[in-house]
Amino acid sequence: MAVVNLQSITQAALADAARVTGVERGKLVVIEARAVTWQNGSVGCPEEGMAYTDALVPGYRVQIQAGERRLDYHASSRGSPVLCPEGRAMDPLPSDSQM
Repeated sequence: MAVVNLQSITQAALADAARVTGVERGKLVVIEARAVTWQNGSVGCPEEGMAYTDALVPGYRVQIQAGERRLDYHASSRGSPVLCPEGRAMDPLPSDSQM
């Protein structure tokens, strides 16, 4: 089982961003990569009509600039990064509220 940490989440997000956008990995810019606490099981990317655990979830947020596009990846501390579509991304809890 692969170790999940900020570096592994960031590398996975970069690989996916290159695949999704067609921009060379070396031209992608990591704007932000940090450990965060999400408000619930949606990890800051809720889908309409879905129910989520109502508990704080430790995880990660990685934002990547790919040309003109800004991609927002969210993950739990046990998962893989998921690209959150524009307009659906929610911010994590402020750092002073984290677990």
